[in-house]
Amino acid sequence: MSKVFEFVAESRGHSGKSAARRARRAGNVPAVIYGGHSEPQMLVLNHNEVIKHLEHEAVYSHVLDVTIDGKTEQAILKGVQRNPAKVQIQHLDFLRVNMSKTVKVHVPLHFTNEHTSVGGKKGGIAAHSLADVEVSCLPTVLPEFIEVDLSGLDIGETIHLSDIVLPAGVEIVVLAQGPEHNLPVVSMMASKASKDEVVS
Repeated sequence: MSKVFEFVAESRGHSGKSAARRARRAGNVPAVIYGGHSEPQMLVLNHNEVIKHLEHEAVYSHVLDVTIDGKTEQAILKGVQRNPAKVQIQHLDFLRVNMSKTVKVHVPLHFTNEHTSVGGKKGGIAAHSLADVEVSCLPTVLPEFIEVDLSGLDIGETIHLSDIVLPAGVEIVVLAQGPEHNLPVVSMMASKASKDEVVS
């Protein structure tokens, strides 16, 4: 699994759209790595290798090794531009990380016990409002995903951001902006079948 988190790149001397197009025609992905105390650096990566990496959900919420011309830097993946018409990655953005400074990263939500929940046993259906959430934490405690346990959720009830049990040292970014940002994450809705049962 460790190789999943290593992106091998070469430095790309030229920036701009024409240089990016040349890289894509050669079967590569243009990219940039920025942040930290170093200047932004233009990169190029093998497209097939990038596709393989991006198949793994954890890549989007993990500290990565970006090896550039043999030298490795630690970074997180901050942006992926995809071609809307075909399976082609058009550009990647990497942000250098300092392991002693907090980062903000979107982490996927994993929902558990939906069918065995209080509402699920009554035929309810979970309606998901969010698939991921932006968190702030040190890179050393960055979670691969955040689990949302639905076991106690009944029909008509909703789990909000503030209800999520977070790992130690991890905070949800938007909650710091005030209670009005305590967004719904998942609600248990009555299915047509369960409604019919209540009526009959």
